[in-house]
Amino acid sequence: MKNKPISTGRKLLCCLLILASTPLTTNVIALNYATLIVLKTLQQNEVRGQITDNTGMPLAGVTIVIKGTRSGTTSDFNGSFSIYSKSNDVLIFSFVGYKTQEVAINGRSKLDIQLEPDITALNTVEINAGYYTVKDKERTGNISRITAKDIEKNSITNPLAAIQGRMPGVEITQTSGIPGTGFSIKIRGQNSIRAEGSDPLYIVDGIPYASSPLGDRQVSGAIIPDSGFSPLNTINSNNIESLEVLKDADATAIYGSRGANGVVLITTKKGKNTPLNFNLDLSSGLGSIPNNVSLLNTPEYISMREEAFKNDGINSFPANAYDVNGTWNRQKYTNWQKELFGKTAYLNNIQAGLSGGNGKTRFLINGGYNRQTTVLEGDFENKTSSFLASINHKTLNDKLAISFSTNYTNFINILPPTSLVREAMLLPPNAPDLYNDDGSLNWENSTWNNPLRHSVGKYQANGNTLIGNLGLTYQITNSLKFKTNMGYTESSLKEIRTSPHTQFNPAYGLDSSASSATHNNTDRASWIIEPQLDWHKGFNNSQINALVGLTFQEEKNNKLSLFARGFTNNNFIENRAAANSLTIFDDSQTQYRYNAFFGRINFNHKSKYLLNITGRRDGSSRFGTDKKFANFYAIGAAWIFSNEAFIEKSIPFLSFGKLRGSYGTSGNDQIGDYQYLDTYSFSNSQYQNIIGMSPTRLFNPDFSWEKNTKKEIALELGFLNDRISFSSSYYQNVSSNQLVGIPLPGITGFSSLNANLNATVKNSGWEFQIHSVNIRNNSFNWETSLNFTLNENKLLEFPDLEGSTYVNTLVIGESLNILKLYESKGVNPQTGLFEFVDFNNDGIISAPYDKQVVKDLNPKYYGGLNNSISYGKFNLEFLLQFTKQEGLNYLATGNIVGTMNNQPQEVLGRWQNPGDQTDIQQFTSGANRDAVRAYSNFAQSDAAICDASYIRLKTLSISFDLTSLQTQKFGCNLFLLGQNLLTLSNYNGLDPETRTSNTIPPLRFISIGSKFTF
Repeated sequence: MKNKPISTGRKLLCCLLILASTPLTTNVIALNYATLIVLKTLQQNEVRGQITDNTGMPLAGVTIVIKGTRSGTTSDFNGSFSIYSKSNDVLIFSFVGYKTQEVAINGRSKLDIQLEPDITALNTVEINAGYYTVKDKERTGNISRITAKDIEKNSITNPLAAIQGRMPGVEITQTSGIPGTGFSIKIRGQNSIRAEGSDPLYIVDGIPYASSPLGDRQVSGAIIPDSGFSPLNTINSNNIESLEVLKDADATAIYGSRGANGVVLITTKKGKNTPLNFNLDLSSGLGSIPNNVSLLNTPEYISMREEAFKNDGINSFPANAYDVNGTWNRQKYTNWQKELFGKTAYLNNIQAGLSGGNGKTRFLINGGYNRQTTVLEGDFENKTSSFLASINHKTLNDKLAISFSTNYTNFINILPPTSLVREAMLLPPNAPDLYNDDGSLNWENSTWNNPLRHSVGKYQANGNTLIGNLGLTYQITNSLKFKTNMGYTESSLKEIRTSPHTQFNPAYGLDSSASSATHNNTDRASWIIEPQLDWHKGFNNSQINALVGLTFQEEKNNKLSLFARGFTNNNFIENRAAANSLTIFDDSQTQYRYNAFFGRINFNHKSKYLLNITGRRDGSSRFGTDKKFANFYAIGAAWIFSNEAFIEKSIPFLSFGKLRGSYGTSGNDQIGDYQYLDTYSFSNSQYQNIIGMSPTRLFNPDFSWEKNTKKEIALELGFLNDRISFSSSYYQNVSSNQLVGIPLPGITGFSSLNANLNATVKNSGWEFQIHSVNIRNNSFNWETSLNFTLNENKLLEFPDLEGSTYVNTLVIGESLNILKLYESKGVNPQTGLFEFVDFNNDGIISAPYDKQVVKDLNPKYYGGLNNSISYGKFNLEFLLQFTKQEGLNYLATGNIVGTMNNQPQEVLGRWQNPGDQTDIQQFTSGANRDAVRAYSNFAQSDAAICDASYIRLKTLSISFDLTSLQTQKFGCNLFLLGQNLLTLSNYNGLDPETRTSNTIPPLRFISIGSKFTF
């Protein structure tokens, strides 16, 4: 666009009128004056250029004004501008959400400008709150947010990994380093006594996304921890634009019962108002185990075994003590950790996208491919292909807007049928070689079970996920808008675990009739329709926004799992029709229906006094006839006291101050389908060739919702034009009417009745967040963010706990995540055996009477420290994640010290002679029953608990802009990413995050890549 020198044109017009109506002398004077003005006008030159953001994307609608005048223009949809000005003028560039920039022309005719986002402009940052958006400054609820800028600095396949250490109140733990495994997430603690009842609600582009695994533990449980492959792994992190977590009552009440444990909102990328551009991201990485347990070498191990037999009074080694009796080489040494799970994992990632648009239509198409191998012995890998397409369109009159997006992912995960970690930790260091000279598995004359026997079989999972969303918005009047959101999701999983007869010792003489395979086929489909009316009105410095809507949702699940055995040839092991026998584990179809009516009223007066009221009436098919519906509500209020005149005058360095609070209720129906009905199951046995049925659940018409009451109060402050910002929140969540199994007498034929128990769980704590802009100038920028969370989880009530099945796992007044343990007295200096406190003085150490020590395994606090530094085209960012916690040490999960299993170096400080003061009892080969019993009790005592706190360099990102899009129409960014690079911890085990030695720990990854923009 070109600006018009309006003031000069008017002067010229005046001069011409004067020339036409005055005498000659006056005409001459006017002519000279007009000539001067024309000459002055001719001295102005045209300045052209393009305006982009910090990523190189053109910015449309930027205001350009000549400093000290009213003359100006705006940039077009390509970010281009044109303006007439003098060579010594200064141009001012301003745009909402970006820092205003002044640029001296200095005789130049071309200017390319890059505007930096104003990250502290809270009043312009829009936060996704689910059914509506709200300015960050004016939100009354607790919402944490990260954007694509944060996500792309991680080598991740699961979106939850990007949140780790970045959000207060959100505890995330990676369950394993095996590709395809998931993450455990708790938003402000565990609300339900049932661990599976505390998962948050996931929303992808407005569509609920079921995060419960489709897999079957009988198929995947030996290799993938918890419940199998995580569906969240099918969401390509490179396609995510932003990720919000809703935590308090005000933020979550709009989702009613589904938001009881918090809400995770995932918004995928959309097209922008830019010219057609193409993006290509390429990266490759290497992964490895970040830590190994220091185990005994061969001489130390042999010495341990010999001493164990000596302590037991055994003078000659038994025939089956192959490690010490000469059958195996006593000088041989193998580091089995390195041998079995010490390979290098390879990561390859390709992402490509095409996007563009104008003021009315925008589109985006993204495709991605990710391949990751494992550190396990063998050729195993996880491959994921994804596709995202979206289009947004507005009619010419802006009355009707249509948006459509579809996200499709396909994955193939091939793994060994079981993890080799446990065997690698326990194998004697002088165990035989894995292979014979001819490449076949070595069974060493039947003296051991070759750990690679499992690798002749495999676990394979093939899955697909489709998420489709259609949104319609129609502006009925200036203040009333109708919109509807319609979505469809479909997920399917086929998994198989094969066990060919070749996994057994050939000496057994087995053939393919002993081969077997376990299958699981599951598919899930759901649809949702949510019509809404949105109304807003402004009057007398006040704004009212109202929203009402309906939800109709249905989900169907189909599952078939079976066991096939006996094949004529192992080539047909995956074909169920070729099996001699089939056993059906599960053949079920379930349906879940949910509907709701919801509403919201928001009142804003003078941008100082904010009130938000939310209500929802939910209906779920998972409850009894009279209990299907329940009402939930919340109220949130905020006072932006920094906008008060007396504050502005008395505290000039305070740029922002807000006090907010919320109170409300939500429910929980995460109990599974048909739990209130009396149900029957088919029996595996037959009577006269007829399959029988047996009752499996009792009818309970009063089965109803869990109830969660949430309270919060918070303070938000900004200082020195928000160069320093601080927020703190105190929250309290009380969950009651717990959905648990109430124990029944055995005479009833049922162990429990699914019902609501009057048990109460409370989570309370503090959240702190600080952000500071340490240095900011034209060439150097340094910002720091710190978040810190203190959470206390406590069981307040549980009727008749002592008479329930939870007596061994729960204690009133303690956390839900506890261990009841024996109290260790250390090693008796005379006997050399572990001793424990006999609380009931019966002379026997037994449960539950002597398990009186309670250890809380929940983190005492956790958080993260992030630093972002940029200098010119160079950028550096690193995140330190920290957690204070306890966990089971390696000795608690290992075997008896002295048996045919390797041990950590710590056991060398064992008891040897009467009077020795030590923490490790004497060695035993297993023949000393007292020593065996003492070790068993040790593994269930407080001595088995150790400090599992850690500080981890979670992510490191280094990037350099090799070329500039705005100057060369081509952008190239080189980057180096690191994940889990360094961990500082005293934990006695593989990894303090997973706190187990039964699976691969999170891997250390280093990736290098480049991003191209055309």
